[in-house]
Amino acid sequence: MGIIERIKEIEAEMARTQKNKATEYHLGQLKAKIAKLRTQLLEPPKGSSGGGEGFEVTKFGHGRVALIGFPSVGKSTLLTTLTGTHSEAASYEFTTLTCIPGIIHYNDTKIQLLDLPGIIEGASEGKGRGRQVIAVAKSSDLVLMVLDASKSEGHRQILTRELEAVGLRLNKKPPQIYFKKKKTGGISFNSTMQLTHVDEKLCYQILHEYKIHNAELLFREDATVDDLIDVIEGNRKYIKCVYVYNKIDVVGIDDVDRLARLPNSIVISANMKLNLDRLLARMWAEMGLVRGYTKPQGQQPDFSEPVVLSADRGGCTVEDFCNHIHRTLVKDLKYALVWGTSARHYPQHCGLSHVLQDEDVVQIVKKKEIDEGGRGRFKSHSNAPARIADREKKAPLKQ
Repeated sequence: MGIIERIKEIEAEMARTQKNKATEYHLGQLKAKIAKLRTQLLEPPKGSSGGGEGFEVTKFGHGRVALIGFPSVGKSTLLTTLTGTHSEAASYEFTTLTCIPGIIHYNDTKIQLLDLPGIIEGASEGKGRGRQVIAVAKSSDLVLMVLDASKSEGHRQILTRELEAVGLRLNKKPPQIYFKKKKTGGISFNSTMQLTHVDEKLCYQILHEYKIHNAELLFREDATVDDLIDVIEGNRKYIKCVYVYNKIDVVGIDDVDRLARLPNSIVISANMKLNLDRLLARMWAEMGLVRGYTKPQGQQPDFSEPVVLSADRGGCTVEDFCNHIHRTLVKDLKYALVWGTSARHYPQHCGLSHVLQDEDVVQIVKKKEIDEGGRGRFKSHSNAPARIADREKKAPLKQ
């Protein structure tokens, strides 16, 4: 029996099982088995070099956004409208067969937008080019799930389910669970609050399913069984997602109003170029890009080329700002002068841990090298010998 058949068999058993207090341990074990099988499904086949067939797209720019959706929802039209890059668009499905990149120039930054082939139900099992599409989505900073406003709401649930099956968690934060494997000592179970979804026995059973018999486990929140499995697997990607409802020009105003009020959603028309400025602003806000401008000492700030930072790509501190310019700059830094919304007064003396905000101006002040003779009239050290006996005797005065 193949992996896919075993997954379907376990899913059927879960559907047959009644959900109550007596069966929660059995259901927890079945969920762990499915998670293990899905991880095996995504692994490359044994004997291969590891690299499978995928889309060769080099990372470029300050952020990466992936367009995911069913065929013929307007992804190619949206890419062409926003970036100017031509992507074939037609009235039949699966027009785009490979990954087509484009660049959005927005707020002095370059954002890479990827038009991916349409995925279908069963993409997580390898149908269509689902695996390659999902692999590119995992490397992105933001996912735009493009949906047809004139079609049923079920498409959103199907796509979310397919992405969840391969370890993509949309608009979720990593669970506050500390987990560490040990060599000896058994399983140490602790929690900082009352747990309503799991208990110690259920956690032991799930860990034994993974053949883990020595580990530390600490719950810092009221997590579920799925959260615990995600932490044990350790290969989950938590990514932000915006649901983009396209083709609003073919539906009524009541439907547009209802879709626009859904959480993490925005309504557009790529063909009629409606509400695209709001989409770009939403992308910018979700990616959390921070622009920092350099200021040479005694000169005006350079507003032509910003240093772009983000929390997802390293961080937004003064140390990250220095590393972005040059790796050795952190060692020579004495302090930084900051002007902007992150500063309490202008300018503020800041250290390496200061968190910058958008459009801050930063001046780097380096340590000054002390020469041998010291500085000014007073020497930092004397050249005289340490002992009296080593002093040179002056010549006697002439008689």
